[in-house]
Amino acid sequence: MKRPDSKLNETEVKENGDAGGHLSVFTNVHTAAGSPEKRLLSAFKKDTNPGKAYLAGREYYSEDGKTFELRLVRRIKQQLSADPTTRPEYPSPLGLTEFTRRATEVALGKSSRAIVEERVLGVQTPGFTAAVRLGAELLRNWYDHCAAWCGPVYLSSPCDDSLAGIFQAAGIQDIREYYYWDDQQRGVCLDKLLEDLEKAPERSVVVLSASAHYPTGADLSHNQWAVITELIMRRRLFPFLLLPPQALCYGNVEREAWPVQYCASQGMELLCAQSFSHCFGLYGEAVGHLLCVLKQNSLLLSVQSQAATIVKSLWAQPSAGGANIVATVLSNPAHVVEWKEEVKHIVERCMLIRELLRERLRLLGAPGCWDRLTQQSGLYCNTGLNEDQVEFLSQRRHVYLLPSGCLNVSAINGRNLDYIAESIHRALTTSL
Repeated sequence: MKRPDSKLNETEVKENGDAGGHLSVFTNVHTAAGSPEKRLLSAFKKDTNPGKAYLAGREYYSEDGKTFELRLVRRIKQQLSADPTTRPEYPSPLGLTEFTRRATEVALGKSSRAIVEERVLGVQTPGFTAAVRLGAELLRNWYDHCAAWCGPVYLSSPCDDSLAGIFQAAGIQDIREYYYWDDQQRGVCLDKLLEDLEKAPERSVVVLSASAHYPTGADLSHNQWAVITELIMRRRLFPFLLLPPQALCYGNVEREAWPVQYCASQGMELLCAQSFSHCFGLYGEAVGHLLCVLKQNSLLLSVQSQAATIVKSLWAQPSAGGANIVATVLSNPAHVVEWKEEVKHIVERCMLIRELLRERLRLLGAPGCWDRLTQQSGLYCNTGLNEDQVEFLSQRRHVYLLPSGCLNVSAINGRNLDYIAESIHRALTTSL
């Protein structure tokens, strides 16, 4: 019999994993599959070609190829850090009151009937995905208090790869797709979209991009929104709208949020996840917001208490820094004017890049019609390239796009525009 302090032999240590003779609880944990974006970025960083171009990032890039910080935001950061009256403190689980009030007004408009009738709840979240997660948690407990509701949730095809995982992490396993992008039409196929949603069971949740659909950049028109809204109401479905980080389509805040305001004006209950990262240049601040529009204000306190309880189990309190900057801007009319001008400049630059790329491809004789580049909006556009052509670009031309053929237009600048246009032309005309 061994004494307690006697040494284990080497065989025991090797077989059992540690000197205590116990296997690690993490022994059978498998490496998670990396996202396409992560794999692309890894390949890009290993690429030693000096002319390489990474067009798959989610940030807005300025003409010099660097992430962009708004001048106004930089100034306000300096003012807040120098303010001697500022004291560090935890916000409430639902976030800074001034931030949630201003974020709600951005989405619905100050004169919104839902705001006037006090049947709106805004919750600050640590980023866009956290807003989606909180919405998923609320839905799971909202529909049926006796038995947790587990779906279905309908996502567009294609959509952000992370969305399905967010809903599944909240316990909603029934994830389905509805048709959105059509490769032949190079745009949204409304007929097939409606066909899929007509088959959706009652109480299904339909996740819809209100602006800057990721990853296609193809948004629904006002007429299409009207048709889809009518179907959702008739089939008793529930809309979950997204105003994602890359929602920089028009340089007009009211126009970006029009679908949210339209749905609310029809008397619909809805959720809307918002992000303020791109439009304020707050990439490291993780500033998100979940908006809940209810049927009647008698439900507000119960939903508010549910949200607070869920938040305490997920992240306790959101951080105050980025939200304080957003609230400072949106509560000052002069700041709002300056902010809108800077955002408008960003959007105009993205549209100019689209026009220049379209013209370069036309002059090169690239097959097909490239008007879709300027018909889409936001940071992303769908080039229509297939997987083989995308692989050709990365392997032969050192230009990295998402596998779907989508690219971030802000990553194109005066230094790489001609090379990227020529590379796309070669991908289309070279025998693969």
